[in-house]
Order: sequence, then structure tokens, then C-alpha cells
Amino acid sequence: MTRGPVQLDVAVSYGLPRKGLPAATSFRRWVAAALEGRILRADLCLRLVDEREGRSLNRHYRGKNHATNVLSFPAEIPEGVTLPLLGDIVLCAPVVAREAREQHKPLSAHYAHLTVHGVLHLLGLDHDDAREAEAMEALERHILAGLGLPDPYR
Repeated sequence: MTRGPVQLDVAVSYGLPRKGLPAATSFRRWVAAALEGRILRADLCLRLVDEREGRSLNRHYRGKNHATNVLSFPAEIPEGVTLPLLGDIVLCAPVVAREAREQHKPLSAHYAHLTVHGVLHLLGLDHDDAREAEAMEALERHILAGLGLPDPYR
């Protein structure tokens, strides 16, 4: 566990019109909450995309021909090199909006959850088995509660 505020550089890129999407300051706050107490310094890029770009990325990197809500790409840093670079997170805005509507969740709360989820992936957490999924979901709940947001799994 680390102490003190995270020194954070989050580049937010919008690959579609920004109307109705959270501001970069919101994404930075959600990233900082996910990293608090876990890391002292971090640089990452967060990109919001349309369904076409989301599908293309998911097909290229995961072999799945559909857009998904969030993709995380941890930085591949050569051994012996020390950089605060964590990686990239891609959020597919139409998928996030559709899920929020279907799950009857506030859109900003769903964006916060998926941002936290993506950051935890960049830190090496995963949900490949039931034990990992349970631990990751518990951590997400804790972080989101600290932001005053409801349990995303209820």
C-alpha cells in the first residue's frame, strides 16, 4: 500500500462527438480513485470510441467481431526500464450507453465503474476464474463506494 496522492497524467481522447459524454475531469477523478493507495505515479491514455472503432479494436486484439464496453491495454515496458506508463483504456460509448439503459444505471455511474474496471486490469487484476472475479468485484465496489456510487453488480 502506498501513501499520498497519486501523481497522475491521464490523456483523454474523444473519437466521437463529446455531447452527453463525461468530461475529462471526471475520468481523471475515477482513475485517481482506482489508483489511490496502489501506486504513486501513473501515466495512461483513455479513449472514447464509436461502435465501429470499438469493434475493430476488439476484433484485432481479442478476435471478437463486436464492440465491447471496455478494453485495457497494459503498457509493455522492457525489463530494466522504469516508467510510470500504465497503458491505455478504450471505452466504447454506444455500448456503455446501451448497457446503462438496459441495466437501469445512471450513465455516469456506469462510466465510472468501467473506468475503474479498466484501470484495475492495467494494474494486473483479472477475472479469469471465480476467485479472481470475486476479488476484483469487491475492490470495484469499495472504490466506487468511496466515490459515493452504488454497487454496480446489484
